[in-house]
Amino acid sequence: MARPRIKDVARHAGVSEKTVSNVLNDYVHVSERTRRVVQEAIDHLGYRVNLAGRHLRSGRSGIIALVVPELDVPYFAELARHVVREAEKRSLTVLIHQSGGDRERERAAVAGFGSDFVDGVILSPLALAPEDLRAHTGPPPTVLLGELLTDGADHVAIDNERAAREATEHLIALGRRRILTVGGRDDEGVGTAQARTRGCRAALAAAGLAYDPASLLPVEAFHMADGAAAVRRTLAEGVRPDALLCLNDQLALGALRALREYGARVPEDVAVIGFDDVEGGLFSVPTLSTVAPDKEAVARVAVALLLHRIDEAARPGLPPDGSDRPGSACPQDRVVAHRLVLRESTEGAVGPDGVW
Repeated sequence: MARPRIKDVARHAGVSEKTVSNVLNDYVHVSERTRRVVQEAIDHLGYRVNLAGRHLRSGRSGIIALVVPELDVPYFAELARHVVREAEKRSLTVLIHQSGGDRERERAAVAGFGSDFVDGVILSPLALAPEDLRAHTGPPPTVLLGELLTDGADHVAIDNERAAREATEHLIALGRRRILTVGGRDDEGVGTAQARTRGCRAALAAAGLAYDPASLLPVEAFHMADGAAAVRRTLAEGVRPDALLCLNDQLALGALRALREYGARVPEDVAVIGFDDVEGGLFSVPTLSTVAPDKEAVARVAVALLLHRIDEAARPGLPPDGSDRPGSACPQDRVVAHRLVLRESTEGAVGPDGVW
């Protein structure tokens, strides 16, 4: 049997081929009744979009790249799942690349890996410098995730400083005063760790609590082993905190292990809170309080921004057609929502939704 074509769908639905095309491209000015009739015809005939032909006609590959530091870090794995889902809605394929936080690999990603097989790049950088982006003026378009702000690319992130301040304020409201920041950094860098450390310091200052640089527990990487090692070293030195602000959930899960080894009760002796709301925190003992970024929104906004830049490159001056599509060539800085999720590591037993 011949593969059904758009004209077959149009004939079956009793509409024009243009109307079928509008439905396939999710054009907003199509009535719900027409959309339903066309979709029923598509399902009945088993019609599938000819992606190869579409990309050939448009001069695009239909592939975007998602570049993250580490694929085995749960946050990036969960984020990748959301990006893939958003891309699939737009008939795109996602190439997932691990940079290892290496500057040369991140620069190669911004340059499209030295070829034209990707239409655009979503990059979560660790080592990339602003001048690396300013030096790259050609394709492919790039959207950055995380804290690196530059005038050379669009950017999507949560407000990390505010989120850390809210988490610290919660610990203070519980009566905690000896708060250590696992993974904290107080240098002048623009990374996520620096932003979250600033938020913690701001909360302490607002509460009239002195900041002690020794309250920062440095780590080599943001893995469970690093969190456990940092807390073990501190406890071995005789330091007895009553709260830990861990700058991601992996560090927090490692910290929980170290506290248990030293006989500390959580949260009775030490309250623990993390960042990222990864699935493992639902199954730790105790369950982990955390700052939950809206990962689905991060993916949705990043993909929408990238697609707009891809379209804009093909058709300069393209006007916006929705809230997630900017109408200016100027790079966009998009802040998505976060929330504080309270579980047993700070609260003991809490309500069913666990949201502060």
